[in-house]
Amino acid sequence: MKTVTPVALLHMCLCVTAAVSGSGSTETALTAEKGDVAILPCYTLGNVTPTLTSWIKNGKEVVKGGIYSPSPSLGGQRLAVLHDGSLNIRAVLPRDEGTYLCSSTLPGNNIFHARVLLQVTNGPENVSLSIGPATARSNGTLIVYRGSTVSFNCSGSSYPSQQLTWAFRGAGSSNQSLASAPGPWLDFRIQNVQPSAQGVYSCKANNTVSLQAANKSTELLVYYAPDRHPECVWVLAQDPSHVLFNCTWFGAYPAPKLLWGEDQGDQAAGWKGHVYKSEVTESLSVVLNRSMLEDGQTLRCTARHLAIAAGKQKSCSFNLKYPYPKGEPMATALEGSSITLTCTEDVSIPPANTTWRKGLQQEDIVPGSKYVLTEEDAVLKLTIHNISKDDEGVYFCRSENPLAVRELEVYLTVKNSSAYTGGVIGFFIAALIVGIAAIVAKTIYSSRHRICLGDGFGHMEEDQGDVLSLVESDDEQIFQDAVPRLPPITNGLRTTLVQIHRIPSGDHEDTETADRSPQDDTVRIETSADLVTF
Repeated sequence: MKTVTPVALLHMCLCVTAAVSGSGSTETALTAEKGDVAILPCYTLGNVTPTLTSWIKNGKEVVKGGIYSPSPSLGGQRLAVLHDGSLNIRAVLPRDEGTYLCSSTLPGNNIFHARVLLQVTNGPENVSLSIGPATARSNGTLIVYRGSTVSFNCSGSSYPSQQLTWAFRGAGSSNQSLASAPGPWLDFRIQNVQPSAQGVYSCKANNTVSLQAANKSTELLVYYAPDRHPECVWVLAQDPSHVLFNCTWFGAYPAPKLLWGEDQGDQAAGWKGHVYKSEVTESLSVVLNRSMLEDGQTLRCTARHLAIAAGKQKSCSFNLKYPYPKGEPMATALEGSSITLTCTEDVSIPPANTTWRKGLQQEDIVPGSKYVLTEEDAVLKLTIHNISKDDEGVYFCRSENPLAVRELEVYLTVKNSSAYTGGVIGFFIAALIVGIAAIVAKTIYSSRHRICLGDGFGHMEEDQGDVLSLVESDDEQIFQDAVPRLPPITNGLRTTLVQIHRIPSGDHEDTETADRSPQDDTVRIETSADLVTF
């Protein structure tokens, strides 16, 4: 409770006082807050103590007192006249507001009049704020989500008037005014709210008369999560039967809850697999050994966050696979030559470590001038130079990942160069025979129309040769004129007409040919009905 006097009010800026001096009267304006103690002055022109003072409000005397007629004790009344004639009002109420007239009787029966205007202010009170749509935490902090539209409302009551203001204090600003206006309430809205809107919001109410102020604040958190999925990686340990799986999901506020587990069902319906590890963090790692892993198993990292609706959680996963090295199981090489054994392994998850080993004891192969190892993506090659009988045997392409070990067995056979000599010669002779046969066959086929005949009795003349020419012609008339008609079929046999053309063997052959008649060149050959034999 405060005591309000004209001087005190002037220093505290709680009232405005205007005194008008005249012949035996003054006028004063006084402001007091509800519940304060107000002192209304009467005679202020000198040090004279009034003998009697009365106070009237709205034409009705409310109290009087003086040297000879003191007012009631202050302990029993809210209103009392002090020794200097001032009116003391304890615990000011709104109904105390109004115009007061005082009349003081001074020594010598002089009468002094004074007018005091008392204004009672109230508030600000009932200051409240609301922010929504938002989710309230147990400590009163409000939560909204990035991209949403948020409405802010501030209200309060003051008498006789008030000014409302929305203020914001965030990470990058301090007491920033967002909106201000007179009246009983003040609204504003933020569309597509972003993380920069996170901070403390204050609703401030100021009484424009008493200059009293009140405010109410609340902290607003903006939750958000990245649109991308978490990133899953593996890191192979020194022990090849162990592997570290790591999951990271940065850019969420607050930190998400990450969960590593075995995927055995529909994630939209809830987690159904075995959970290996779960923690509220942006990065989560788990180390698993071979006994916990199997072929075809799916390991999944799921990110859970309040900004993501259930059933739409982000995740990443691995589908584990055994290693499977591929290559030719047999290889052959000559002594002194070189050979390259190839092995491919590109299906294992996590990727397998692939090496070449020699012998049943699977001895490590040390690279050097004898053995050269080259790797191209998923292909591992072993080149053996200057091969000898000692290099013959079994080689293993060994692939190992945290799930299992798989091997490709390759048997290398080493042969002497002489073992191939007989085969090469045999192949050459066979090729030669086939070539000669082909040439002879082609020659015979190309001369199939030329047939040398003897004298008709199976004897060949030494100095001449008769050539039998079977001629086909489309010109039947010409052929009939050149060859005489043959008699009809006799003895049931067909008769074939053959014309003999002699090939001269010398000059004397021309003379003999000239003496030969055309009839001498006609030969009748009797054949059976079904077969002609020459």
